[in-house]
Amino acid sequence: MKRLTTLLLFIIVALGSLQAQISHTANGDVDKKADEILKRAASKLNQPVMFDVAATVTNADKQTTATAKASVLYSKGKYRMTMPEQVLYCDGTATYHWQVEAKELVVSPMEQDGINLMNPGSIVTNYAKNFRPKYIRTEPDGTAIVDLQPRQAASYHKVRLFVVEKTGLLKRMEVHRYDSSREEFVVTNFKTTRATDSDFRFDAKAHPEVEVIDMR
Repeated sequence: MKRLTTLLLFIIVALGSLQAQISHTANGDVDKKADEILKRAASKLNQPVMFDVAATVTNADKQTTATAKASVLYSKGKYRMTMPEQVLYCDGTATYHWQVEAKELVVSPMEQDGINLMNPGSIVTNYAKNFRPKYIRTEPDGTAIVDLQPRQAASYHKVRLFVVEKTGLLKRMEVHRYDSSREEFVVTNFKTTRATDSDFRFDAKAHPEVEVIDMR
């Protein structure tokens, strides 16, 4: 479950990366077609959004080894991800991992540098340094395929995005690993919404029974 939790956060990382793509001009090596598609996708994130994610992990033999679902509220690097038995918050400065049944909340600082799947902010800040976008093709149904290739060594060799080319709607994402295993994320019920800063913080006063472990 911990691995799936981390993997589900990858979809949030992708959204943060799309926002950063608007100002990406690193070394003139940007794929212009990919940049155009990602900018259109980024326009979907100008307002707070809500969406559902279904994640599937397959091994090298293409057998499903794990599944998970989550509902996500996202706004400019902040998020709340709700799953059965746990909720994760990020207010832009710290992450809050609430284990509902265990009645425990772990607060952790956000790292500022490097690629950390648990820290969408670091991906946004270092997007130009860490990833190289590449346009692959557009399917007959209008879905554009764009790969994000890590510039430095990682456990995966590409993140593949499936985006409706005309509207910029992110439909699916795949994380391809060197051992031929793969994680797939399907996005549904994507819509704009309203959000305030309090939506991205755990309300300790409303849950006095929860033990808070502050690692900051």
